[in-house]
Amino acid sequence: MDASYRAQQSADRIGQPGKTGTMTRRVAILQSNYIPWKGYFDIINLVDEFVLYDEVQYTRRDWRNRNQIKTPGGLLWLTIPVQVKGKYTQRIMDTVVSEPDWPQRHWASITHNYARAGGFAEYRGVLSDLYGSVHETLLSQINHRFLTTLCQLLGIRTRLSWSTDYPRQTEDRTRRLVEICRQLGATEYLSGPAARSYLDESAFAAAGIRVQYMNYDGYAEYEQVHPPFCHAVSIIDLLLNTGAAARRYMKS
Repeated sequence: MDASYRAQQSADRIGQPGKTGTMTRRVAILQSNYIPWKGYFDIINLVDEFVLYDEVQYTRRDWRNRNQIKTPGGLLWLTIPVQVKGKYTQRIMDTVVSEPDWPQRHWASITHNYARAGGFAEYRGVLSDLYGSVHETLLSQINHRFLTTLCQLLGIRTRLSWSTDYPRQTEDRTRRLVEICRQLGATEYLSGPAARSYLDESAFAAAGIRVQYMNYDGYAEYEQVHPPFCHAVSIIDLLLNTGAAARRYMKS
């Protein structure tokens, strides 16, 4: 990750009041995703600091560089083409885009499939500008740009940073997460539910940090311009179908 870009996007994150009370500071640490689903944004909205954990290995056919939208014919993948150097050797933060015209193609697909959606007119301008102004070549920076804009549209004010902003002293995965949390003064760590199978909660407990897991159950359905309904799609689908009412269909 380019140091000047990080410096431009980052600021002092310590000592901010907690969302869950003055004595609580909640942190989440996840790999960056491209235009992720609403559950990802609920995690962002539920914490005081959201850390993009892009110092880890890039994985193919994952959510780092792609997501799904609805079309009359079913789900469609929007994928940012990237260069892949080899197996187990490439970090997310070092992953480079391979085809510079991907923003135009993605925006054309979104426009074609959501022009009749209820919220399209409301967000057409800002999303068109977003796709039209992409100049970054690193996937992590692109994801940060999109996450920042989409958070603004959803009224989410959580501060975003990268894990590489915090000094590393361990190679152990869980202890690295604890290390970042301690540097941020966290008292709680919010994780996705899939981490239950591998997260060493005792390491957090030893540091005085409580571990909590996001619950994705109970999301309300909304009217999608292309039925049948599907939850597992990009936040773009929620915004363009519901407009300013999008927050009503989120859990946070």
